[in-house]
Amino acid sequence: MDTTEAAGEVLFSEPGARWRAVAYGPLICLLLLAAELAAGVTPHWFALLFCAVLISGFAVLQVYAARTHVSVELTDGFLRNGAETTPVRSIAAVLPVDADEPWEDGRALGELTGVPRRRTAIGLRRTDGELIRTWAKDHRALRSALNQVVTAPGTDRDSEPGTGRDD
Repeated sequence: MDTTEAAGEVLFSEPGARWRAVAYGPLICLLLLAAELAAGVTPHWFALLFCAVLISGFAVLQVYAARTHVSVELTDGFLRNGAETTPVRSIAAVLPVDADEPWEDGRALGELTGVPRRRTAIGLRRTDGELIRTWAKDHRALRSALNQVVTAPGTDRDSEPGTGRDD
């Protein structure tokens, strides 16, 4: 990501996944080791260590992939969904949920084929008329931040009908 893009104030951010998830597998293995020691049986050192490393390795891959492909960030200059960055100036309107336009069929932002699981889509109309979908877990907060940025004072979009205000 360019440093010029990152210069704006972050208005909304979702990391996609947290690195603390990598520690869950080793913690469970540590609890199993404690249970074996408390029960007085011979600990399965190799198996527990092997499982802790294996689970951590898979978790690192998952967290890295989620942070790359499922993270969302909105600043006053750009909207980033996964690895795709869209300039805010190219967004004409944030569409309401009950919009007459069929934005649900629009292309989902990011390099994924659709909206990721456990994320909710938000319809956007670009300045060229294309209908697209952004997405987030906390879609209400993203919609609110998008409405602030897209209908910010000083833009010529304020007079445009359907600028995406909810109800």
